[in-house]
Amino acid sequence: GRLRAGDFDEVTKDVLTTATSIYRCLIVTQLPFPESLIIETKLARRAWREALGVAGISVQLTPSLVKMMTRRTSHVRGELKTKMRGLTASFYGFRASRSIGAVRANRTLAEGLKEGASFDWEMKSGVYKSDLIQSGINDMWFANCVDEGIVYAEYFDPLPVEMMALVLTVIECCIDEWITGVREDIKFASIAYSPVYAVHLESLRRFEERTAAYKLLGRISNNLLDVAR
Repeated sequence: GRLRAGDFDEVTKDVLTTATSIYRCLIVTQLPFPESLIIETKLARRAWREALGVAGISVQLTPSLVKMMTRRTSHVRGELKTKMRGLTASFYGFRASRSIGAVRANRTLAEGLKEGASFDWEMKSGVYKSDLIQSGINDMWFANCVDEGIVYAEYFDPLPVEMMALVLTVIECCIDEWITGVREDIKFASIAYSPVYAVHLESLRRFEERTAAYKLLGRISNNLLDVAR
């Protein structure tokens, strides 16, 4: 059957718990959409090494332990998506009603948001400090003292541009769910959203370059992190 954490001895289990959390942090802050198993395995190895450092012991990393970690790649993305779904709907004012008026309004709203990617980092609208991004970061990583953003703070400081791009991509997926006017589940699948992520990452980096003199993106990300904490 499937491997479970219970299949390992206590010491290994402890290290695995820490390593899995670190692995999740590495995924969301560095490579939300790893393009191959080799890359995932590299991240898992790094997470394991760092977990051993925390524990101050040495435990052999086996392929089955690697698998336990890499299984989390899509989990952590899905978790973020689940948290962002309600936040996105209430932030933009999507309505769960099936009345003709509400459906039409939802559809128009979703199309409008998609069109100008106006939920993105448009200078003119000043939305780049979006409260929605803040809410997502807070809920997912900083809601209480055992959350990863607090426990593994070093991975989140400074707040990586990759993580902002991931949150923007999730928001886009949540908007996509409303495109017919009635919310439909859309899986936050790598095949569909990895290219969307690449676009967001690129536009954030361009924004960073264009505003380099003012260190604007750095200021925004510091601000997001300060508020989250």
